[in-house]
Order: sequence, then structure tokens, then C-alpha cells
Amino acid sequence: MRKWLPALLLLSIAVMFLGVYVGSVRLSPSDVTSSIVYGLKTTLLKEHSAKRPRYFIIVWELRLPRVLLAYLVGLSLASAGVASQALFKNPMADPYIIGISGGASIGAALGLIYFPDHVSLLSFAFALLSVYIVYTVAKVDGRIPVDTLLLSGVAFSFMAGAITSYLVLTLGPKAHITYMWLMGSFNGAEWSDVRNVFLASLFGISFLLWKWKELNLLLLGEEGLALGLDVDTFRKFVVIVIAVMSAVSVASAGIIGFVGLIGPHIARTLVGPNHKRLTLNAALLGGILMVLADLLARTIARPTEIPVGIVTAMMGGPFFLYLLRKHKRGESLT
Repeated sequence: MRKWLPALLLLSIAVMFLGVYVGSVRLSPSDVTSSIVYGLKTTLLKEHSAKRPRYFIIVWELRLPRVLLAYLVGLSLASAGVASQALFKNPMADPYIIGISGGASIGAALGLIYFPDHVSLLSFAFALLSVYIVYTVAKVDGRIPVDTLLLSGVAFSFMAGAITSYLVLTLGPKAHITYMWLMGSFNGAEWSDVRNVFLASLFGISFLLWKWKELNLLLLGEEGLALGLDVDTFRKFVVIVIAVMSAVSVASAGIIGFVGLIGPHIARTLVGPNHKRLTLNAALLGGILMVLADLLARTIARPTEIPVGIVTAMMGGPFFLYLLRKHKRGESLT
């Protein structure tokens, strides 16, 4: 942890600065730095200057909220991935693959259409429902085999995708914009979105870091029960944490898959399976990956911007197949 954490923190700052620096309007590094310093100063100290830095609006109102939202969503999804993998005792579990993001998207679509003030709440409720359905379907004699978990998760994701698509189509002329957003986008990010995802990720990561010993015991199953852990009660808390982080992420940026798979897997390779070290390293890797994916999404096909969910799927799909092949060969997935 001591070896990798400082490096990942420095890499996070560098990647976020790159995300703010790159855009359709050319900026110098000093423009970016002075705009951020001015924005922090006016926000924290409430000191306003008559002369604002050049490009302040572009940096502070457009690019910085977008980059921070991307980083925090990656942070949340990777943390939710760590918790999912402990919950299902399976390193291939991820909120997207096991259907939680799909369930949250139904809630988000219902909220956008009928209850615009309660999008996050509905996403959370449907995320919980999706966990219950996938968990119940996949469970065989008290265990959750890999094959049934993946099949039930994929089947539920297809069903959730169909329901979400139908709901979005009822929007008429707004259907295309809403559908593109649901495929994953940080375009139009606002500071209120950053605040919501920050609070959700702070809650989730704090819980996972606080309960790292219990997460290690959860992987032991019945042995964990013998060591004094109330497994069923703890699992319910973990489900709530996963649902909160996934639902707020989906409500803020649409459906973005595979970050919760890639981040934890790379972190597990670097620091091992102990959740004391794994959780924070995986979260930082998720944030870094998401900022880079968003950077690709808005630059790879200029002037057109593609949904960031497509970029993560292009990266995560082959990665998932690689892990699946390792599993079939009976190799360790760490």
C-alpha cells in the first residue's frame, strides 16, 4: 500500500490536470492553474476579484466539474466492484456485469420521465431490487457459482436494458439525447453532480475501509461465521453500500460498465487481496481509468463525442473475456 498509494495519488492529479487541459479550446497550463486557484479562492474564502483569469468559465464551470465527476464516478464504481467481489466471493463480479447498473438505469429512466426530483432515489431502489433478484436466482444450495452468477446477471441486464429503452422511447423527441446520456456521458456535468457522487463515494469507501477485516472474513463464508462475523447482516450492509454508489453514479452519468472489474483486478495484482490495501488502491485506479476513458470519448472522434460507456466497453469486454478464459483454465484470477 505504501509503495503504490503515493504513486496513484500523484497519477490521479496528473491525469485530472490533463483532463482539464485538453479540449476544443486551446489553453496553456498557466491558464488552467490560475483558473483553478482563483475558483478555489473565491469558493473557500469568498474573495472575488474584479479581474478574473482568462478562460475561467471554461475551466471552472465546464471542464473541472466534468473531470471531477468522471474521477469520482470511477472511484465509486471501482469501490462498488471491490464490495461486489467480496459479497459474491467472486473476482469477476462487478455492478454492471451482475445487473446492478441495469436495475439502477430503470430507476433513473423512470425518474427522468415521471419524477425528475427523485432520480437518485429511484435508481437506488431499483439497484437494491436488482441485487435481490440476481442474488436469489444465482444462489444454489447456499453458494453462488460463477456460471449462474454471470448468466443471471447478464440475463437481468438484458431485461433491464429492454425496459429502459422502452421507457426512453416514450420521451419522443428527447429520446435520442436521453438514450445517449444513459449510455454514459459526463457532458453537462454540474457541481451539484460532483457533490452528490462525492458524498456517495465518501460514504461507501469509508464503510469499506472501516470494515476491511469483515470483508476479508466475508470471503471465507462459513469460516467467517465461525470466527464471529454475522455474515447475513453484514451482507445486507454491503448490498446497501453497493447500491448507493452504483445508483448515484448511474443517476449522474448513465450506465458505465467494466470499471468495477478492471480497477479491482489491477489493484489486486499490485497489492494483493487484503481489503485494507485493496479498497483504496482499486478506487484510485478506477478514478484514473474513468478520466482517461472520458478523455478518449471526447477526443477520439472529434468533433463528435461518443458515450464514455462505449469506450469502457471496448476496453472492458476483451478484459472480461481474458479473465473468463483464465477462470476456465483454473488459473488464479488475481
